[in-house]
Amino acid sequence: MRQDLNQMTCIEDLRQVAKRKVPKMFFDYVESGSWTETTLRDNRNDFTPIKLRQKVLVNMENRSLKSKLLGEEYTMPLAIAPTGLTGMVCADGEILVARAAEKFGVPYTLSTMSIASIEDVANNTSSPFWFQLYVMRDREFMADLIQRAKKANCSALVLTADLQILGQRHRDIKNGLTAPIKPTLPNLLNLAIKPEWCMKMLNTDRRTFGNIMGHAKYVTDASSLMKWTAQQFDQTLSWEDVARIKDLWGGKLILKGILDPEDAQKAAQYGVDAVVVSNHGGRQLDGALSSIQALPDIVSAVGNKVQVWLDSGIRSGQDMLKAWALGARGMMTGRAFLYGLGAYGEDGVRRALEILYNEMDLSMAFTGHRNLQDVGREILIADRFPLSQQEKKESINQQRRRIYEELYGWPRASLRFGTMW
Repeated sequence: MRQDLNQMTCIEDLRQVAKRKVPKMFFDYVESGSWTETTLRDNRNDFTPIKLRQKVLVNMENRSLKSKLLGEEYTMPLAIAPTGLTGMVCADGEILVARAAEKFGVPYTLSTMSIASIEDVANNTSSPFWFQLYVMRDREFMADLIQRAKKANCSALVLTADLQILGQRHRDIKNGLTAPIKPTLPNLLNLAIKPEWCMKMLNTDRRTFGNIMGHAKYVTDASSLMKWTAQQFDQTLSWEDVARIKDLWGGKLILKGILDPEDAQKAAQYGVDAVVVSNHGGRQLDGALSSIQALPDIVSAVGNKVQVWLDSGIRSGQDMLKAWALGARGMMTGRAFLYGLGAYGEDGVRRALEILYNEMDLSMAFTGHRNLQDVGREILIADRFPLSQQEKKESINQQRRRIYEELYGWPRASLRFGTMW
């Protein structure tokens, strides 16, 4: 395995191995976006036009990517994003990912829809982790979840704001996605060629939603669980609920799923500690703006009022560096670590983190910097990265002034009708 891991030089290498090892139903769950998957593709493709400035003959020794998220210092500005069904990508997946994150020095976020429970992860790790909350109609259950996260010493709560209703993902519907997996003929035939996954799954009793089974009323088996889950996402979730959850939690609160500058401003007003620019990995509103395109307007809208992070589309350390240069002070990734998990379990997650760190570190050095905290937009080629709407307006006005001055030989500001611009 060590030789295989050394040959994993990028996240795509891990993805290819995971595709061979993970049952189609769960690999497609990781891969899929909603409807035509346009936003899913844009999340990746919109990083490509952003170009980096290479600088030479500079000191590249003693580099550091250390960054603070919510006041705590980590190895790099990356958190493991919350992903449901992680324990179906690999047996005991949440525990394996949490351990890898802990050893590497980045925060791990456990999903409400995880296979391993809050208590399971807490009992198998030593560092505090974060907990992600979906707001359910059963408010008693939701309040209990928050209390359980407190008891487990979770150090931050991540409130997901963009999943009041579930986006339609064609692959999940066609595969008949369930946890545990239904023993249909297509599923059984697919499992027959995934022996490693099957053996690991047979050796664990974690095969369904651990945070729900045994905790939610009237949920006693897989059938009642799926019915309960389908009915529970709260479509009435509002900003008032954010305030109420903040009071219930009493600790650091992250709001995930922000794409609109006005929503980011509201989040700051409601006192959240960080907002995550995210379109849920292209899994909700297809046709929404990619996260990296939405980032500049949100950074411009909130300034220093709240920390801005970016999720959706991160597959490399260069993606992380570009997001940082555009104002994101933290990143989250889901698919990148899931590929590592599906490929090689805990070792694969560690390798994914190593790849992301190495790519970000080397790319930063090539742009002439040794400390990430000194990196800004100067590392990007002008006119090759997205601007906020205000910056676009200012740029257009500057171009118009320059053209007028070239044509008439005096500044536009001296003209009484200058406001026409």
